[in-house]
Amino acid sequence: MHSSIGKYIVIAGIMIVITGIVIWLFGDKLSWLGHLPGDIRIENENSKVYIPLTTMILVSVVLTILFNLLKRLF
Repeated sequence: MHSSIGKYIVIAGIMIVITGIVIWLFGDKLSWLGHLPGDIRIENENSKVYIPLTTMILVSVVLTILFNLLKRLF
């Protein structure tokens, strides 16, 4: 049981490093992320509310595909 937990921790760490490298190298090209149609932005004089619905759905779909691919490989 402990070896399977270790494997998942290593995979999560590798995914965090890869995500960090992608953001570091391509951060300026990913500026559209968070400004998609369907993201709700409400700005008043005293407050701002931002709800990135479309961005959350897109990230969820991409992560689901990645996790399913990793699950099949390992």
